[in-house]
Amino acid sequence: MNTTRTTRITRHACVSLRHALAAFALAMVAGVPVAAGADDAAWLRSGTLLFEDSFNREEDGNLAKAIGNGWNSATADRVPDVKQADLDGGVLKVIDEPRAGHQPHIHHEAGFEDGGAIFRFRLPEAGKPASLMAGFVDRQTPGVHAGHLCYAIISVQPPQITLADFKTGVMNLEIKKRREEFLARKEKLPADLAALLATKSRSFAWPADDAWHELVLVTEGDEMRVALDGKPLGSHRSEGFAHPTKRWFSFLMTPSAWIDDVQVYRVK
Repeated sequence: MNTTRTTRITRHACVSLRHALAAFALAMVAGVPVAAGADDAAWLRSGTLLFEDSFNREEDGNLAKAIGNGWNSATADRVPDVKQADLDGGVLKVIDEPRAGHQPHIHHEAGFEDGGAIFRFRLPEAGKPASLMAGFVDRQTPGVHAGHLCYAIISVQPPQITLADFKTGVMNLEIKKRREEFLARKEKLPADLAALLATKSRSFAWPADDAWHELVLVTEGDEMRVALDGKPLGSHRSEGFAHPTKRWFSFLMTPSAWIDDVQVYRVK
């Protein structure tokens, strides 16, 4: 374990939290409402920290729970000889290994209605059509494929971050079945279906490079918001974002992604 790095991260987190709470307290004393959209990181930290991870350890084997600290890989036990996740130098490095038959789905228990996550990410193969999905899942939700609720989809080609309501969009079982019928025939989606799906997502430009970035992703009511490197990037409203229980916080990626300094908060 890198003790110096752990101490630095912990000190930085404590200082950031003190600053955020101080700003929140001053605003309340002054009678000024704190707008969540103005600083969603501070809004999250006004809530309850559900879990955090800086990945300063080594993985234990190669199965579903090998990452440790409550993380689980949805595909690892099915392909025990295929390595998809590696803890290296205090960073979670995940590779989409084709032999696994499914892109890596790394998830952790969460549990909130309003709240979200702060994490750092890097797409080391940004010269390829790389992508990272970060969002929320509730496997107990009927009528939704694998419980996929909503995600921020960080894409290199095209260079955009998309906020997507999967619950009432592409992962709704009825919509999914109808959509896939046209895709299988390589036909254009009918106008009503295309119009519906167009309301379920919204995209925003980002640099799409291979540098480290910090992303803040929140849901509040029927709104999802995203900020990148401390600056609000955009928001979208859709009914699926208001799902009452985001049970899992999840990552999916291809061909690879690096993750660090994850914090997940419940505000409601």
